[in-house]
Parts: sequence; structure tokens; C-alpha cells
Amino acid sequence: MSVLTAVVLGLVQGIAEFLPISSSGHLAIAEHLLSIQGASNVPDFFDVLLHLGTLVAVFAAYWDDIRDMIVEFFTGIGDLAHHRTPNPVPPARRLILLIIVGTLPLFVMVPFRRFFTELSDNMYFIGGALIVTGILLFASDRVRHGRKTEKTATLLDALLVGIGQAIALCPGISRSGMTITAGCFTGFERKFAVRFAFLLSIPAVLGANILTLKDAIDAGIDFSSVPVYLVGVVVAAVSGYASIRLLRYVADKGRFGAFAYYCWAAGVLTLVLTILH
Repeated sequence: MSVLTAVVLGLVQGIAEFLPISSSGHLAIAEHLLSIQGASNVPDFFDVLLHLGTLVAVFAAYWDDIRDMIVEFFTGIGDLAHHRTPNPVPPARRLILLIIVGTLPLFVMVPFRRFFTELSDNMYFIGGALIVTGILLFASDRVRHGRKTEKTATLLDALLVGIGQAIALCPGISRSGMTITAGCFTGFERKFAVRFAFLLSIPAVLGANILTLKDAIDAGIDFSSVPVYLVGVVVAAVSGYASIRLLRYVADKGRFGAFAYYCWAAGVLTLVLTILH
């Protein structure tokens, strides 16, 4: 793999992982319709490293929240050991619980991994899924602005957002788009909807990496390419951080419409190209 390829793949990973445009859908389109052979065949170990790069971006953007949750996690263990129950429950501790509940639906989907992978070959499905993503983003602009944060969100709210994340395993359905819009529909304050969506991605990405790491080890790791891989990781982290900042700005303005129009255009173009292919 060349340095240029690593840079391009890192850039695509950093942008598409966080912006609500579906990275899996775009890789499938590039592979099947644009004849960019190997677009979705990233070496397993490089794929693991790229996702770790995007995790670095999340940690950099939301370090204050992550630090507070780490501290509160150990404080909570101490409270359990001493049979103490703080009232009210600290916001960071509630956030930990919400993320745990929001991650549960992914475990239900693990047995169906092969099914979702096979959907990447169905361009009609991907085109339709991109259009659906656009509809959800467009609708989220028009729902009444909620006020729920980690202090007031319920476990049911977190579960509904988690179901949205699980549905986003389908190629063409954006993970960030589904989780953010699900948060908006359940009454989350918009800034919190974005923040929760990205914090919720941490266990999801770590879990996916654990599953992929076994495949990477079985396939063999080309250690001579690691320096080139690291270039892609840095690019993924930097572009991912920039994408998070952009999406936070969009959330402040309450305007996801631009992404909706893009998803509609990409979805319709995919369907047209599939019919003509």
C-alpha cells in the first residue's frame, strides 16, 4: 500500500465515519458502480487501525466527558462497595448507564453480521437506504427541539437511540445520522444528541475492532506496512476530529438539511446507475 492510498483511505474514514452520509454505503458504491476495485477491501489490520484513529478523534473532542465518566465509574464502584447511593445521581454516572443501555441492541445484531455484509452487494438496497437516511435527517430539522440531557434522559430513550445504531449496521444507513436523529426524535437537546451519538460510538467501534482483530490476525499482519498504515491513522484522526467539530456546529444551527440533500442525490444516483449498469 502506498502512502497516498493510506492518506486517501484515512481521509475517507475520518469524514464518512462521523458525517451522516454512510461510509459503508459509499464504499459499496465505489466498488460496484464506479469500478474502483478494492475500495472496500482494506487490509483487516489497517481497518482496525483506522477505526482506532477515529476513536482518537472522539476522545479528543469529548475528553472532558470521557474523563468524568472514568472517574465516576470508579467512584460508583466505591459507592457500591460501601452501600452508598448518591442523590441525585451524578450526570456522568447516568451517562455511563445510558451508554450501556444504548449499546445493548448491538449484541442482538451480532449473529446477523454476515447478512448485513451481503447487503453491500445490493445496490438497490443501498440507494434506498441513502434516501431513507436523507428523509430522517430532513425530518430531524423539523421536530420540536427537545431539552433532555444526561440528567433527564430515560433508559428507554437510550434504548431507542441504541436501536437506531443497530439498524445502521445496514449499508447505506448512516450510524451517526441514525443515532443523532433518533436522539432528536426522543426529545434530546440537539447538542446532547450529537454528544451522545459520538460517545455511544466508543463501545460500538471497540466491539467491532475486537471482532475484526481476530480476522486480521488469521489473515496475517504485514508489519513492513505499519509505518504507512500509521500515516492513514493520523489522517483519519485529524479529519475525524474536524468532522465532529463540523457536525457540532451544524447541530448548534439545527440544520441537517444539507446532508439530507446529499444523501438523496447519492441515493437517486445509485439507483439510476444500478438500472443502467
